[in-house]
Amino acid sequence: MKNWIYLISVIVAAGCNASTNEGSVLVLNTHTLSSEDGWEYIDNGTLKIGVDRSRGACIGFFGESQTGRNLLNHFDEGRFIQQSYYGQADGSDWNGKPWVYNPIQGGSWLRVPAKVHEFNKAEDELYAKIEPRHWASGVLCPEMVMQQTITLDGDVAKISFSMKYDGPDQGEPRHQELPAVFIDGALPNFYYTKNGTLTNEAPRILAENGKEGVDGLGLGESTSEWVAYLDDTNWGIGIFTPGTTDFTVYRALGDGTTGEKGSACSYVAPLRTFALTKGLEVEYDVYLTIGTLKEITRRFSALKLNSHLY
Repeated sequence: MKNWIYLISVIVAAGCNASTNEGSVLVLNTHTLSSEDGWEYIDNGTLKIGVDRSRGACIGFFGESQTGRNLLNHFDEGRFIQQSYYGQADGSDWNGKPWVYNPIQGGSWLRVPAKVHEFNKAEDELYAKIEPRHWASGVLCPEMVMQQTITLDGDVAKISFSMKYDGPDQGEPRHQELPAVFIDGALPNFYYTKNGTLTNEAPRILAENGKEGVDGLGLGESTSEWVAYLDDTNWGIGIFTPGTTDFTVYRALGDGTTGEKGSACSYVAPLRTFALTKGLEVEYDVYLTIGTLKEITRRFSALKLNSHLY
């Protein structure tokens, strides 16, 4: 239980940019300005997915080709679909809070981006090799190399993530986000498979901007290995990380603005537990789709029948 609580405190802070703290209250007061020149996309006529090369080539756009609506949130360097890992306390400080070793694909909380060492774009694929940056201290982390490859196949996007770590051992095992996923706050309804039954349960809402939080689901297990955030018509985005059932989840209301740059967001991260040790290599795949709850269920069920995923 101690590890679960620790992870939530880390992830809540890492996903929001703030200039002041009120005790444990996070105050959001700025918006991200992202240069469109840094964005690269692939589009198969059904789905469109894009990365911001100026911020670690993180995934910040995912939508249907015909509508052009982005279902993701990229309010700051901590809010993307991206890799993020946690180690032991290292004397770093995040806005007045003691922090831990925390290399992030997008960049630091002060909006200094990570470094993209290699980027390739093909007609149907995006590839990037990234040197992450410590979320709190802002220093580059050359001891860690992140890679991602993105492809589209019909109504499903596949992201292959990998990480190699050659730094010192980081102590006890901790819950790790595989990956961190930040979604438009206009998709508030969370679904997962609880003991084999598809379940809608309200995530907890963060305390921020002087307002109290609201209790709700914070940690759970999805036996189907996928989760979804939907609007009130039961339409939205599904996230499937094969072999991963645990997750952490919350919503932030911010100042009430939604959309890709809004301060409100819906967050989830599939979780696995391991320590960062010298020579560690991590590889995993994530699948995304857009549709109704029935469509998401059908597509991910079909993917699970494909034995090469395991």
